[in-house]
Amino acid sequence: MERRSIGSGPLTVGAIGLGCMPMSWAYAPSRRRGEESLRTLHTALDLGANLLDTADLYGPFTNELAVGRVLRERRAEAFVSAKVGLRAGEGHVVADGRPEYVRRACDASLRRLRTDVIDLYQLHRVDPEVPVEETWGAMAELVQAGKVRALGFCALGAGAGPGAGRRGDREYRSTLRYLERAQQVFPVTAVQAELSVWSPEAAWQLLPWCAARGVGMLAAMPLGSGFLTGTLTPGQGFEEADVRARHPRFTAHAMASNQVLVAELRRVARRHGPEVTAAQVALAWVLAQGPHVVPVPGAGRARWAAENARAAEVRLTAGELAGFAALPATVGAWD
Repeated sequence: MERRSIGSGPLTVGAIGLGCMPMSWAYAPSRRRGEESLRTLHTALDLGANLLDTADLYGPFTNELAVGRVLRERRAEAFVSAKVGLRAGEGHVVADGRPEYVRRACDASLRRLRTDVIDLYQLHRVDPEVPVEETWGAMAELVQAGKVRALGFCALGAGAGPGAGRRGDREYRSTLRYLERAQQVFPVTAVQAELSVWSPEAAWQLLPWCAARGVGMLAAMPLGSGFLTGTLTPGQGFEEADVRARHPRFTAHAMASNQVLVAELRRVARRHGPEVTAAQVALAWVLAQGPHVVPVPGAGRARWAAENARAAEVRLTAGELAGFAALPATVGAWD
């Protein structure tokens, strides 16, 4: 698989990563299978998709434990991306950027992951009660202590999920201010943000900032939480604990309206050959946004991880990219 740089330093990863979150968090609890998660992780590593993106929040903790079982055997092959700054409260998630919490959380993640160093440690969310300089400074100390190799900044809140609308614009501006403040304390190696053909806002809101500073971008939710695979049916419904059950882009009306995008993905896929899928075209679109962009599609099944990894072989033409740009705006934005 093609390798891509993470930041301006020596860190490189496979062009496609693996988002581990669906294995234990956010989506369809009834479909989670522990042993299948392990097979998924092994498959990704076998195919060169070596960036494993996890977080202590996912589970909580069980996601890191699963990744740790694989790292025990294959640490040298993996690039470990973990996160800090969010913790599960009583029925909700709270931000915690206190330096003492950051230090404890890192040590706990290292134990669960069965490793002595995290390749990329990301601030999951900014704690509004703690100056970002304090949180980022504590994370920088972890680099100096040899527990972490590089630091990343999650801007997922900037878009607040697919189709953030006006609120998303405000959050992007806020994120850029936080990034500038963090950069003054210690270099930002990568920014993780939602980026996909149905949520392209980060391509013009955050990507220019990253490109100008040699900062890598990890594209979260590049398959639109499953919609861009073309396997979801409008009105099919979701489990109560599935985040899509309450998402404005996953109402029956929005899913039906956005089928024009799936149709275009399928049309382009057919042009590239009978084995190419809509999901692979969606990932190829993300790869085409820049040489320092790495899509991190979530997967909870080995066959999906394998399909995603093969997307690194798909190259879209300028005409195909223009065709996606000309499609109508996606339906289903947050206010």
